[in-house]
Amino acid sequence: MEFICPKCGRREPLATRLAHCPCGALWELDFDPPKFDPALIDRNEWSLFRYRAFMALDDDEAWRSVSLGEGMTPVVRLADGVFAKVDYMMPTLSFKDRGAAVLMAHCRSIGVEKVVQDSSGNAGNAVAAYAAKAGIACEIFLPEGTSPKKIDMIRAHGAECTVVPGSRDHCADVCRAKVEEEGCCYASHVYNPLFYEGTKTYIYEVFEQLGRIPENLVIPVGNGTLYLGAVKALEHLLESGCIDHFPIVWALQSERCDPLSQAAGRGETEPAAVTPVPTLAEGIAIGKPMRGRKILELAKKHGIRFVDVPEDGILEARAALAKQGFYVEHTTAANYAALEAIRRQYGPLEDVLITLCGAGLKSDH
Repeated sequence: MEFICPKCGRREPLATRLAHCPCGALWELDFDPPKFDPALIDRNEWSLFRYRAFMALDDDEAWRSVSLGEGMTPVVRLADGVFAKVDYMMPTLSFKDRGAAVLMAHCRSIGVEKVVQDSSGNAGNAVAAYAAKAGIACEIFLPEGTSPKKIDMIRAHGAECTVVPGSRDHCADVCRAKVEEEGCCYASHVYNPLFYEGTKTYIYEVFEQLGRIPENLVIPVGNGTLYLGAVKALEHLLESGCIDHFPIVWALQSERCDPLSQAAGRGETEPAAVTPVPTLAEGIAIGKPMRGRKILELAKKHGIRFVDVPEDGILEARAALAKQGFYVEHTTAANYAALEAIRRQYGPLEDVLITLCGAGLKSDH
């Protein structure tokens, strides 16, 4: 297993501290998992590491001292033909635990002493928690306007919080400048492809739980953290003969910040230049997704459809989910609101899975 640059072909061992290739491109992972075989699932392990036979783990033991029991979240029926995977039932109350567990296990295995990361909240919270479990110091950069409860959680894990004035994209620029200037270990859910080795378990779990993959998957896309892992896992299941076709993936963006949706609609290969407008769906308000080209490439390859969620539908969707017992954050409510947007544009939608990816208690602001 190695990191490989998709632009110049440079290779680096997984232990490298280089956040990206010197040519500027982001690393991809040179790793071919064995064919997906249910017999290789470790059914004695009740965390996402039950799928470690299919994951790029450079140390098969480090995860044991880092895992907080993440994963194995339930799939429930919301209505006829509509299922939800309750992925906020994680130690830090969001799906980002999937990637953080894998990335911090890797950092522990290569002797990292401190990590830095930028986040709109959930990823920072997850990295802070797993860094604490791994005994690694942590600093999280957050944009102004981040939910105070998310900041409180991050600090409770012992991490330093640096709140940056301006947009989410500017916050990332400030953090990355520190990485370049000081040579810090950048535990990024965007830059480091090992994070996606964790998020791809979302799909493995659905397949194990349902014995199939629903025909329609609604996946929120900002930086593409869940999207990239899910597509990678779907490709793996297809290549392994576990499914006979690729499902329809609906990539959700906010109408107030939709660089990928605009680019896909015009058949372009790079994210559109947009000026993000404040949105309740803060978790996907990414104006400059660093892996945007890859996201669009996969969308074209698999016929993935983008949908913009109207801002005025988010609170209504959040209230509707709460009345069914699910109190979610606003970005998560956008997934439910997407169903109505898709139906208006494309007609009836059956056999669909949405993700409830973040809990509501930490985002009331």
